[in-house]
Amino acid sequence: MEAGLRSDFCKDLGNRLANGQGKHPLFSFGVISDVQYADVPDGHSFLGVPRYYRHSILVLQRAVKNWNDHKNLNFVINFGDIIDGKCPKDQSLNAVKKVVSELENFHGPVYHMIGNHCLYNLPRDKLLPLLNIPNHGDDCTHAYYDFSPTLGYRFVVLDGYDISAIGWPHDHPNRLEALKILSEKNPNSDKNSPEGLKGVDRRFVMFNGAVGNKQMEWLDNVLKDATNMKQKVIICCHVPLDPGATSKTTLLWNYDQVMDLIHQYDCVKVCLSGHNHQGGYSVDSRGVHHRVLDAALECPPGTNAFGYIDVYDNMLSLVGTDRMKSTDFCFDF
Repeated sequence: MEAGLRSDFCKDLGNRLANGQGKHPLFSFGVISDVQYADVPDGHSFLGVPRYYRHSILVLQRAVKNWNDHKNLNFVINFGDIIDGKCPKDQSLNAVKKVVSELENFHGPVYHMIGNHCLYNLPRDKLLPLLNIPNHGDDCTHAYYDFSPTLGYRFVVLDGYDISAIGWPHDHPNRLEALKILSEKNPNSDKNSPEGLKGVDRRFVMFNGAVGNKQMEWLDNVLKDATNMKQKVIICCHVPLDPGATSKTTLLWNYDQVMDLIHQYDCVKVCLSGHNHQGGYSVDSRGVHHRVLDAALECPPGTNAFGYIDVYDNMLSLVGTDRMKSTDFCFDF
């Protein structure tokens, strides 16, 4: 199912809401992903897609103004990769602070998650405090957490680079586990290359990662608790969780295990992510909606990619701007 398409139920509900016949949202929140700011000239991805490193922060500034003008947004979620790997290393700290300060101009809380480009520039112990990311574990470097803006909903933010070859100290067990996975799954000398890999196996590249065992146990407990509290759950992760919504090269390494766990619970309704810059949308075999948010980085000058989401009892409605298509997520089917 393509982004922007609606079921008949969604069309009817959307029309009633637009005509003022429906309820006001329970709450609303802003979304943006993959700003990847860097004070460097424009360039291209490895696939040749233009990237606008300096313009991306203008997209962010316009997003913050839009969110503040809305006046009824309760918070904002940034889906990771706030600066780009091409940012000069001696400028990385200031670049992160610059983007964070722009987001702090929003008149409300801002929630962050980490992406691969964040970790190219700064190690976890430096990055997480800058982003005010709550964490679990004695070493204070895990970036998964949850929050409930209202009694009926819970947001679960996953750390998609829990098991990763980037961001951890050289001898950290999570990095060593990631290198082992890559050596077994990817025969290329360049582990960022998916050359020769087929289908979903193309996900085994260094710019992706996995959810570790401790985080899986934590997720299981959170979903049990949400079920007991009769909460609907929205999963947020920089790395996409469903092959139908994204390029096979941008999937979480253990997306199948994570989704097997999620599918044990009826409380999870929507999974939101970034990472795959052109965006995407799917509904999986168990009726969970997956929306990959389009990247701010790849907006030509004067265009935008951000939005906000209105949350209702049985529906989420993404109101997108320019390159981010509007999408409705209905739970009644």
